[in-house]
This record gives sequence, structure tokens and C-alpha cells, in this order.
Amino acid sequence: MKNKCRVVITGLGALTPLGLDVSSLWKGLCEGRSGISRITRFDASDLPVQIGGEVKGFDPCGRLDPKLVRRTARFTQYALCAALEATDDAVLDFGKLDKDRVGVIVGTSMGGIETMMDEHRRYLSAGPSRVSSRLMPAMLPDMACGQISICFGVRGPNYCTTSACSSGAHAICFAVQHIMRGDADVMIAGGTEAALTHFMVAGLANMRALSRRNQEPERASRPFDVDRDGFVISEGAGIVILEELGHAERRNAKIYAEFAGCACNSDAYHISAPDPEGSGAYFAMKEALEASRLPPDSITYINAHGTSTKLNDVVETRAIRRLFVEHADKIAVNSSKSMIGHLQGAGGAVEFLVTSLSVCHQKVHPTTNLEHPDPECDLDYVPEGARDLEITAALTNSFAFGGHNVTLIVKRFEG
Repeated sequence: MKNKCRVVITGLGALTPLGLDVSSLWKGLCEGRSGISRITRFDASDLPVQIGGEVKGFDPCGRLDPKLVRRTARFTQYALCAALEATDDAVLDFGKLDKDRVGVIVGTSMGGIETMMDEHRRYLSAGPSRVSSRLMPAMLPDMACGQISICFGVRGPNYCTTSACSSGAHAICFAVQHIMRGDADVMIAGGTEAALTHFMVAGLANMRALSRRNQEPERASRPFDVDRDGFVISEGAGIVILEELGHAERRNAKIYAEFAGCACNSDAYHISAPDPEGSGAYFAMKEALEASRLPPDSITYINAHGTSTKLNDVVETRAIRRLFVEHADKIAVNSSKSMIGHLQGAGGAVEFLVTSLSVCHQKVHPTTNLEHPDPECDLDYVPEGARDLEITAALTNSFAFGGHNVTLIVKRFEG
């Protein structure tokens, strides 16, 4: 790295099952309201899982050129709209920025799988000549970051991270590193996902990964509860503006929080199950904490990966206890997935955004549906409702199929 610099969060944008902007997400989470419902986008009646976290009421033409909408897949449209909200929130004037020093990294797990499946059906029914010439430029996972770069005319570091459910968190981790290396002054970073399709639900349902509480979707995602039976597949996007502190101060930007540290590693254990001892999760948190140079007792809040699966919730709890020992009992731990489900490649980015809001507002949202706590999950999961909390520093975890682990830490900005 050329210089050790400070990185701050100056803008936020999101589309989630709780609404089409950040304020809807934050308000819904603090109210303990669920965005999970029965699937309406396609007929799920022949599937064992018929619930999900849809982004409802989304009209891309409300913010994007209709010609661009026709050329892009849903995951790119989500990312573009979230990026527009984030850049507006940060009050970025691209006419005054050095566009060679503004970059974009956006993660996604599945990219344009919906577009690919639509064109595959056309290929099978009508033949190869009917496959759209727009297929490849729409479905490739890097199209979200590419289109954002084109939209704002920014020419800095630009690529996609694809690491299943850690994709968005990896994007933020690497974006910060580009600023710290001196490659960029501003990075537009996050994750996007639009894989809520008949095909994907079928595959995950057959893995027994998804909750089957079809008759009570709002209660289906229940992290740390003894009756949890799988995660809820969701969709959406989360984009943050990361900025070198001096650059942000020179333009009098508002600052939500300061980035403190990150780490990423691999379980090297199993393709879809976490290491039962939680070693990868433990070392990711430990190394992120060491990178932050913060004492362990400065962490007063953890936005957990908290998937509502039998293995993950216990393993993550064990890892937190192993790292923080007695201090673990003083940490508020919650799961945004209890209300918005699992946004897969966008999940880590949205949860980082929520963590930054929590530090800014000194408030944490509840973990809903925690009615019968699992005895092996014995931390303070904030089941009673939103809580005002003095937060010096906060940590958020993202773990993924493939054994990928990412931990991000933010702290209160103090000038």
C-alpha cells in the first residue's frame, strides 16, 4: 500500500424486500416488519417452497432509460438504481470529480440467470436463430459494475466479485483496499442479486436449504430459533459510497461511519456446509479486528450472517464466543435476514449498509421470529424490538457456499 489512509462511508442506496430505498429498509427493520411473502412473480405451486423476498413495485423505467432497461438484466437494473440513490445521497458531483479516480466493484452470485433461463427456453422452443443478440451483454455477472461505470463515466478500478453469498462483502473489502493503496479517491461498491426464479428455488429446495413455512412466510426466517428450517431466498441490491476521508472533507460530505477493518479467508472444509468448529469464521473476525487495531471490547454490535439454517447459526455463535469470550455476552447480535431473507450476493452489502446505519443512528434493529431460542445459540440477539445502543464499533459477517468468509468492521466517525 502506498499510504495508510482513512476511508469513510458517505452514501447509501438499496432495493430490498422492505422497499425501493434505504429509508424504507431502515424503517421496516426497526419496526420489525417482514418483507417475506408468497412468491408472485411466477407460479410456484409445483414447488415445495413457495415463499421468498421479492422486490415489489419495482419499475426500472422510473429511473432508467427504457432503451437501457431493454438491454439489461434485472440484477443490473437493481444495481443501477441503488447506485443512483447512493450517489445522490453522497451528493457526488461527477463534473467536479477526477473520474479516473472513481471506481466500481459490484458483487453478484448468479448475475443474469433469469435472462439466461428465458433465452434458453426460447432456444429450445424456437431454435438458435431466435436467441437474442443481447443475451451475453445482459447476463454476464460483471455487467452491473460495467453499466454503473458507463452511467457515471468513471474510469477507475472496475470489476465484479463472485463468491456466492459473500460476493457483496468481498466487493466492499476490495474497494476499500483500492482507496488505501492510492488507486482511487471514491469507490462505488456493493452487491446485487435477482436469482429469485423457479429454477433457483427448485435447486435450493431440493438441497433442503430453504424454509418450507409456506403458510406463514413472515415467520419463515427465524435465525437462532430452535424451530428454524432453512433460509428464505430473496433479491435486491445494496450500494455504498466509500471515500478517502480527506476527499470527503474537502467537499463537506456527510459521513455515516468510518471503515475500520476487514478480512477474508476460506473454511477449506466443505462446499456447502460450514466448518462445525467455526474456525474460518473465527479467524475472519479475529483478523479483521486485528486490522482495525481496535480492542475486542470496542465491538458492541454484530450484524450476523444469521441465515436461519441449522448449521450456520450455531457455528457463527460458537465463533463469536471463541473470539470475544466473556465480552460476547455484552454484544448485541442481530440478523437482518430475519426480515429481508437472504439476498445472496447482495446480502453482505445490504448488511454492511445496515451496520453503517446502526453506527450512525446508535440503534440496532431486532431479530424477529426468535420465539424459542436454540440452547446452542445463547447470545443477545435483540429479540424484543429495536434498541438504542451506544456503538463504538460494529462488525458484520458474510459466509458462503464454497467456504468463503468475509468480516467487515465499521466504527463511529469522530473526525
